[in-house]
Amino acid sequence: MTGKFEVSFNSPQCGWMSIGFEDGVNEFHTTTAHAPHATALPDLMRILTSLADPASQQQEYLLKWNRDPEEFDFRFVRDGENVLIEIHQFPTEERDATERELVYSHTGTIKEAVTAFAETFEQLYEDRDTDEFEFNWRQPFPHKEFEEFKKRIN
Repeated sequence: MTGKFEVSFNSPQCGWMSIGFEDGVNEFHTTTAHAPHATALPDLMRILTSLADPASQQQEYLLKWNRDPEEFDFRFVRDGENVLIEIHQFPTEERDATERELVYSHTGTIKEAVTAFAETFEQLYEDRDTDEFEFNWRQPFPHKEFEEFKKRIN
């Protein structure tokens, strides 16, 4: 049995952001880069917005992100009111499926997952000026996607 699902995205520094996932049983921490997957953070917000929409027909979502040279696939699979979250790591940008490794997996309710991401997104948003988000992430904060996400979950 897993515990409370928690997600952490720390303040970006020099184009990198430390992220973490844990649920009392499994834990995964890494850093991610702002490039070349420049839309990873807004794409993640769009995926979670769609996942939180009970009318959405999409059952599976895939987000590509990287650490350079390592690459990650964040996979979200809807199963009724539950979601499977998997993170696969590739050793290089070639994304050779035979070399990928499952580094994190969690199954829980969609509500639990969305709430955990909402908490960390809210913290990123609140700290964006203090942390000089745009300068340190080298990209603008995804305001539009964040607002859509908040509307969907409220």
